Amino acid sequence: MARRIALVVTALIALLLGVVAVPLGLITAAQDRHDFRDETLAAAAAVASVAEEHLDDHAGGPGLARAISELERQGDRVAVYDPAGRWLAGARPIAGISPALIGRALAAAGPTTYPVTDRLVVVAPVIRDETSLRVGVLVLSRSTEALDHRLVALWAWLAVVAVAGLVAAALIATALARWVGRPLGALEAAAQRLGDGALGARAQARSGPREVRRLADNFNQMAARLEALVDGHQAMMADVSHQLRTPLAALRLRLDVLAQESPAAIAEELAGAQEEVARLSRMVDGLLTVARAENASAPAVPVAVESVIRDRVAAWRPAADEKSVSLDSLVLEPLTARMGDGHLEQVLDNLLANAVEAARPGGQIRVSAAPADRRVRITVADDGPGMSPQQRRAAFRRFVTSTPGGTGLGLAIVHRLVTSNGGTAQLSDTPGGGLTVTIDVPAATRDRLPRRPGMAAAGRDL
Repeated sequence: MARRIALVVTALIALLLGVVAVPLGLITAAQDRHDFRDETLAAAAAVASVAEEHLDDHAGGPGLARAISELERQGDRVAVYDPAGRWLAGARPIAGISPALIGRALAAAGPTTYPVTDRLVVVAPVIRDETSLRVGVLVLSRSTEALDHRLVALWAWLAVVAVAGLVAAALIATALARWVGRPLGALEAAAQRLGDGALGARAQARSGPREVRRLADNFNQMAARLEALVDGHQAMMADVSHQLRTPLAALRLRLDVLAQESPAAIAEELAGAQEEVARLSRMVDGLLTVARAENASAPAVPVAVESVIRDRVAAWRPAADEKSVSLDSLVLEPLTARMGDGHLEQVLDNLLANAVEAARPGGQIRVSAAPADRRVRITVADDGPGMSPQQRRAAFRRFVTSTPGGTGLGLAIVHRLVTSNGGTAQLSDTPGGGLTVTIDVPAATRDRLPRRPGMAAAGRDL
């Protein structure tokens, strides 16, 4: 951002200098040329008036000689011709002067200028005031070298001023952009760390505009409140977990003791009660897992997708073999995702648990992964009964299940974990029947990927 601000301000200053300096230079140069021409015309008119007084004496008067000598000392060349084009006084020859030019000068109403290479030539008729008779022609040739030097110096000074102004503007714009951009960059980095799960991240904005510092203070207050809320929620869930698991374990133990000492009819009822206690325990674990997924604060790390899929498929293959279900994986190339540590394992465990439970004997489950536009697409497809469109729309909600005795938390856990890592989860029909779960998670570069063993997820919807 700082670079863009500096470039924009510098470009605007350059445009402003161009709009001001170029027209100023053109106007000043045109004025200098006009003044030079007027001065040359005035000098030619003065010498012509002196020449008119002495032409009757064949230009022999001392006044004309002094006027010509004074101009020649300045570097000019002056010559006087009679109406026939014969030279009378001054320098000769002057380049470019011909009888035809003298004839045109005699017919002109006043002096005429002719630019010749690096000189300005003025041809003026010598006119008697009483009779307006053309009695001769005066030619004044003046070098434009001094004018050219002034114009070069003018453009050089304008260029120096423009470059100095542009450099100063660039330095000021860069300093201003850094003054504004550094605290914003620190705020962005803090927001990124907070989004990655570092709840203790705070923005250090002690410099910069007052508005940016105020924004950083508001961000820090928000982050502190968020940290307090998440910590309080996690502490409450931990307390609830401890308080619920202890009485549930005690209740299950007592039911086990009663079942051993009770008649068969009562033992059967107690077995049903034990199943309900076990189901309640799984539900508690599932709720805790959903809560952790919703408040996931683990930073994203590179995850070797093919390694995790291979490990989880191997872990679930014995359960699939018990139901005579084929469980295979297909990953054609190494893939790397960015997710929280252990999240992909939990996602696959819940998906495979549901797929194994839903599959019929002789069925098939296939896990595959492929790149998909800067993401990694993982699919778990089975050929079980599948879901209706209405069931698919509600499948990611808590406690929604079509399996008798299920908790309805498996897909909810998957959805929370995937979305908390910036991914998406979708359900669709498997060609030929069944359910296909497709998750897309952010991809990462494959740099020093950790090889982690699979981790079983708590609270699976079995």
